[in-house]
Amino acid sequence: MSVYVDEMSPCIQTAKWHYDQSCHLAADSVEELQEFARVIKLSRSWFQNKPELPHYDLTYGMRARAVAFGAIEVDRIKISELMQMYRSKKGIK
Repeated sequence: MSVYVDEMSPCIQTAKWHYDQSCHLAADSVEELQEFARVIKLSRSWFQNKPELPHYDLTYGMRARAVAFGAIEVDRIKISELMQMYRSKKGIK
């Protein structure tokens, strides 16, 4: 299973997201992502099925949990590569 987390970065707080930093949890496939999210007990309602890249936004604590369970730490470049790969699979330009 290839699941990835990028670096924490500043983000905008919203009514649903009360944190000032987040990162992304993504995978090579939605199936891998959902299975990993189940294992680390992420709420399915947190899933963001974005056309550019399905992912979960994580807090610092959730990121640490994901890494402890085997998520691969990557930079924003790798996340961009995943976005390109996903778009290509879906025929999105």
